[in-house]
Amino acid sequence: MSGRQVFYEGRVQGVGFRFTCKQLARGFDVIGWVQNLPDGRVELQCSGDAGEVDAFLKAIAESELKSHIKTATVVPIPALAGVRGFEILR
Repeated sequence: MSGRQVFYEGRVQGVGFRFTCKQLARGFDVIGWVQNLPDGRVELQCSGDAGEVDAFLKAIAESELKSHIKTATVVPIPALAGVRGFEILR
């Protein structure tokens, strides 16, 4: 199991970013969550097989969201524990 924390910057709030991430996650064997941050960024954390995690993050980068993403900072993290599915945190 591999984990990633990603901070997305750009015009990533108010454009359906979190919803799209959740929809994309359904096509991959990943668990995790996505949330808006007070500073205007979006934070995503996910875990799964390294290939699935990488493919999921690539799908986000190549989706309709790409025009809203200025930068994406990816940080390796330990695999998430006690998380089921992929959720939007509020």
